[in-house]
Amino acid sequence: MALSTTTSEPKPLTSQVGGHAGVLATEDGSLVIKPALPLELKFYQTLQRNEGLETLRQFVPNFLGTLRLEGQIDEKKSAEGNISSIVLENISHPFVKPNILDVKLGTVLYDETASPEKVERMITTAKNTTSFETGVRLTGFQVYDNHTSLVVNTPKSYGKSIKAADLPDGISRFFPLGSTDEASNTSTSGLPLDTLLPILREIRENVAEIKDVYSELEIRMVGGSLLVVYEADWEHAKEGVKRLDEEDEEEEDDDDDDDDDEGTKRPGPPYVVKLIDFAHTRLTPGEGPDEGVLLGMDTLLKLIDGRIGQLKKQT
Repeated sequence: MALSTTTSEPKPLTSQVGGHAGVLATEDGSLVIKPALPLELKFYQTLQRNEGLETLRQFVPNFLGTLRLEGQIDEKKSAEGNISSIVLENISHPFVKPNILDVKLGTVLYDETASPEKVERMITTAKNTTSFETGVRLTGFQVYDNHTSLVVNTPKSYGKSIKAADLPDGISRFFPLGSTDEASNTSTSGLPLDTLLPILREIRENVAEIKDVYSELEIRMVGGSLLVVYEADWEHAKEGVKRLDEEDEEEEDDDDDDDDDEGTKRPGPPYVVKLIDFAHTRLTPGEGPDEGVLLGMDTLLKLIDGRIGQLKKQT
């Protein structure tokens, strides 16, 4: 589906913590407009119609089509097929204060079209960062400060500078334990323990589900990421956890409640985990699963388990 817009001016996506510059959001912030290479557009289109990828769809942002930004597109590059703007749901939009982490996955950072010089450069980058050893790199993240209500950004340079042994500290920085005592020595960011722990457990469950699905597919995803978003606003996060508990209880009575729920819109969960960035993703029938990406998912699961273990000691 191709769209065209001249009525409202898109704005830069303020919640972007990784990836390349140039990502825009619609005026209301609900949609993302992202310049995409042909391979990424092809992947999203294939995802919609390929039944073999059906299990993966729920873990990828909703794709609404392509968009022509009148007066803003480079006609020459468009004619060459090098530029296309894709329209995706902005998964951080429903959150009041979204804490966002971009985790780059995989041990290989180049695709089959890369020049020998780029291959050598990307191998060096992988070995000099956590990518080669662990399959993950903390591309960047943002966490809200509870006292100022302002975002504290941790840039790409942090993820490129740390070693594998520093990853648990990085995860702790993204999932800090909050405190109501402003004089305490604890972080000025973070959720209270009784809210953070259940959200972490649910995020872990989602990552495990994505890993199980991905392990059954023959895909090579170079430069792709897992985007983790969770609510930093204490009241909204608490309500989100409460809804999760209620949904678990209601699953047994779904048939009885279908009529009552019709026409009502319920808020989403207090977290979201999605695979993003498919500029160098392709289907590889007969080549088996992407072991480098799966290693990264395993690493992330271990890091989350470690953080859960730390927090349980606080109970």
